[in-house]
Amino acid sequence: MTNHEVKKLQKKVEKQTIKISVRNLVEFILRSGDIDNRRARAMRTDAMQEGGRIHRKIQRRMDASYRAEVPLKVEISKKNYVLIIEGRADGIIEKERVVIDEIKGIYMDLSYLEDPFDVHLAQAKCYAYIYAAQNGLEQIDVQMTYCNLDTEEIRQFVSSYQIEELKLWFFGVVAEYEKWADFQFEWRSIRQESIREIPFPFSYREGQKELVSDVYRTIYRKKILFIQAPTGVGKTISTIYPAVKAVGENLVEKIFYLTAKTMTASVALETFKLIKEKGYRAKTIFITAKEKMCLCDEMECNPEACPYANGHYDRVNDAVFDLLQEEEILTREVFWRQAEKYQVCPFELCLDTAIWSDHIICDYNYVFDPNVYLRRFFAEGKREEYLFLVDEAHNLVERGRNMYSAVLVKEDFLAVRKLVKPYSDKVALELNQCNKILLQYKRECENYQLYENISNFAFSLMQFGAAADTFLQKNIEFAGKKDFLELYLKVRHFLNMYERLDEHYVIYTELLENGNFCMKLFCVDPSKNLQECLDKGRSTIFFSATLLPIQYYKKLLSTKEDNYAVYAKTAFLREQSRLLIGRDVSSKYTRRTEEEYEKIAQYIKKIVFSKKGNYMVFFPSYRFMESVYEKCLSQIQDQADMIVQLNGMSEEEREAFLEEFAKKREKSLLGFCVLGGIFGEGIDLKEELLIGAIVVGTGIPQIGNEREILKEYFDGQTREGFAYAYRYPGMNKVLQAAGRVIRTREDRGIIALLDERFLQTDYRGLFPREWEDYAICNLENVEQQLEDFWKEP
Repeated sequence: MTNHEVKKLQKKVEKQTIKISVRNLVEFILRSGDIDNRRARAMRTDAMQEGGRIHRKIQRRMDASYRAEVPLKVEISKKNYVLIIEGRADGIIEKERVVIDEIKGIYMDLSYLEDPFDVHLAQAKCYAYIYAAQNGLEQIDVQMTYCNLDTEEIRQFVSSYQIEELKLWFFGVVAEYEKWADFQFEWRSIRQESIREIPFPFSYREGQKELVSDVYRTIYRKKILFIQAPTGVGKTISTIYPAVKAVGENLVEKIFYLTAKTMTASVALETFKLIKEKGYRAKTIFITAKEKMCLCDEMECNPEACPYANGHYDRVNDAVFDLLQEEEILTREVFWRQAEKYQVCPFELCLDTAIWSDHIICDYNYVFDPNVYLRRFFAEGKREEYLFLVDEAHNLVERGRNMYSAVLVKEDFLAVRKLVKPYSDKVALELNQCNKILLQYKRECENYQLYENISNFAFSLMQFGAAADTFLQKNIEFAGKKDFLELYLKVRHFLNMYERLDEHYVIYTELLENGNFCMKLFCVDPSKNLQECLDKGRSTIFFSATLLPIQYYKKLLSTKEDNYAVYAKTAFLREQSRLLIGRDVSSKYTRRTEEEYEKIAQYIKKIVFSKKGNYMVFFPSYRFMESVYEKCLSQIQDQADMIVQLNGMSEEEREAFLEEFAKKREKSLLGFCVLGGIFGEGIDLKEELLIGAIVVGTGIPQIGNEREILKEYFDGQTREGFAYAYRYPGMNKVLQAAGRVIRTREDRGIIALLDERFLQTDYRGLFPREWEDYAICNLENVEQQLEDFWKEP
């Protein structure tokens, strides 16, 4: 018998383990009552992430008898598996009587706290039982230590327990969880058995098998992989299939498919369904944004406004368990039906069901955003066997910056002060103090101003936060409460980001175009914050059709130096497309004249007239687009229908715009769009639906204070400030827009880059391999080049 066969036999003999943390156990089993965001959204009773600093500060004050962060674990053997309940006690005081200390950092006036929160005390009681049982104690004390995160005031509650009463209570909680553990065991067995014989669902394209192997190897080695995946690679199946195989080998427990676009999320869902058709049994959940899940006309999450919030926690566990017995593909429509049946919130039902799912398709926010991340999975801060598949990963740089930046506007403090003054002089006073400090900063600012230290402002914000907590405890309803809560949450986010300040941040103030004045904590380099999130999983695969230059993304999406990178081979042929670069036009600001607009319109006319079909033309701004559109009206409309992207289009308007490309028509169709906009990526117009993309300009972002701050910062870091702030983000928009044309092996089309700057070495160095054969054209010869291409078989 080989070593491999021995190991497989051992795995069969060994009992499976089902793990749950103490925190998740008590929060899941013991919750009850209503959803009520009127106070809870303003102040979570357990600000775990924000309270880490306070935990450490309190622990350092203790004497030698105090052991901090003590891991505790109990194993309970069942017929088919071993249930492991584990956690980490904040502190254990080992004197004549042992005390379990549970520290909670919270945002509230502690004078209003009469008793510990039930769920917090339950967590401490679990630790107390485990420690007492394993150390032969007859009795043990529990100390709940609450600390106000603004004032650092402390309040403690101490209670004593006999081991027998703790044992009875603890195993009562475990008994309620047992059916959930049984389900995990049974479903995992079904899932693992189904994976063994699943084949790759297609014939491998050139290079695709190597890519699948690269992904699997990365997961096996617990690494991070960056994939430049040109259209035609089949990146979705090439990442999902090896991920599923890794689940089958017990390398991965859950797959998170993360994306910034609903369309790419839908493609992922269809791919999981495809593997399901081959015999794979797994639960796949598609998390939809809360506002799109809500069954009410207005999203007011409290028992007075929403019938689904009333008593939600009394019914939701039954709703989840019932759903798990019936469904494997869990989408918004499924949750709507179940929510109506059990009268629970569909969004919260969705999040709870995710715990028991094998694949979670969701937006980046649910893993990376410090305010939105799925606490059910990541609140413990531990590394688990999670796999993160990050689709369209080029979007994560700016998204990461936004998530971990924070901004406060001076005028908001004045407006909210007026609203709250009739109800609280104290809160109004603190708001006024914040405004005064911002006024001082404003007097120092001519355009924007950088700062190294804003501790005086942060202190005033903490004072406001403490006063607001006390005020909110009174639960006073008033006309401006919504605006008050909005500012309160912004302040809380600002203070949380203030705790993260390091060399990856720039602090600055700015006079805004509308006359307002703001203070911003700008996360110029999100890599450290994103890496903290990635460290909670086993492995990460970043992939995109436009992940160039790869070093730029490796630097800004991760702090690790040993990450892998591959350039996947496309299955498309170079003969399918023709790349033309116009050498006699430019979108430079100094060239934006009527004459230049006319030349660009002539290019568009000649390209569209070369072959009847559907085209998109992308511009650097709405104003530029409108100027060229006016020129095209008189020259093109006889032979082409023209549609224009509008600023702030609704979802229905977007769909109507794209539906135009599917209509049969006598003329050509020309869609005027903005680079980097809603039609610049994530749309899939195959075959004859789109035969040409015309890109006007290099896509560089408009010059502004924030871009200049980025340029200055990265000049100091890499001496590539202009590239990091302007060229790389701009070129990404160009690559995305150009990528709309060739979507299948049957497609043929034209890509025209209308800006002489594309011929510069700095830009040509950013071209993907598929663009090596480009042709340089001008207004005189472009028609001939187009004719030659369309004549080719």
